[in-house]
Amino acid sequence: MSTAEREDRALRSSGGVHLWQGATHAPPSAADLRLLSAAERTVMHRRSRTDGLRYAGAHIAVRRVLARYLGVAPAGIRFGTTPCPWCADPRHGRPVVEAPHTALEFNLSHAGPHWALAVTCAGQVGVDVEDGRSGIPAGATSLVLSPSELTHLDSLPDDGAREAAFLRCWTRKEAVVKAIGVGITGDLKSMEVHPEDPGPLVVRGTDGDGGDWLVQDVPNHSGLFVALARPAGSAGPVVLRAEGATPDHSLLEPFASPRS
Repeated sequence: MSTAEREDRALRSSGGVHLWQGATHAPPSAADLRLLSAAERTVMHRRSRTDGLRYAGAHIAVRRVLARYLGVAPAGIRFGTTPCPWCADPRHGRPVVEAPHTALEFNLSHAGPHWALAVTCAGQVGVDVEDGRSGIPAGATSLVLSPSELTHLDSLPDDGAREAAFLRCWTRKEAVVKAIGVGITGDLKSMEVHPEDPGPLVVRGTDGDGGDWLVQDVPNHSGLFVALARPAGSAGPVVLRAEGATPDHSLLEPFASPRS
């Protein structure tokens, strides 16, 4: 059995999510850069050198990881987007694999050199990663947090605790809107993600009409905040994977009774 067949079978049989994490600490090789599409190379060149190379590294990793499931060369994967479920604009819909044909769903997030990639066969998925050293952007709390979440932040004893709670809210909300496929066009203040709750928890989508999502924080050892969103009722495990590693190195078992 090939690597792709093993990866695909393991993912389908579990009904869960494989969550890959890695980082781009050196410029990709010329051979790796040739894996990118013309559109991806255009995005890379429009950014600063550092940001462009990090973007390239994350998107090269997406191709290499998905090739493990699809059984094709990384350069042979063609990506597209689904139309936004609210306005039908394809420019901010969910990313999908257009070729080869597959039921695989994926979502990518990156912050600085770090990236996280969620892969599943069990429905839509969203992931968000933020650097825990980034702090709270000026004015962000009033744009992102609900009244109850603002009250919780105000009750915390110091800046560090408030920053952690804000980033927990931000990553959870971003994971949900990415799973829905609407991006930050939705009203994040209308979504309650209960930063005081360690989760996992069921979250109602933005503006109350985005469905229900099972949201959980993902542990890591890099000072990052990572959250994963998938349809409520999902029962499969979240398997943590590391770029370049063959065996699964950590397992988050599903929780029977998440808070709603």
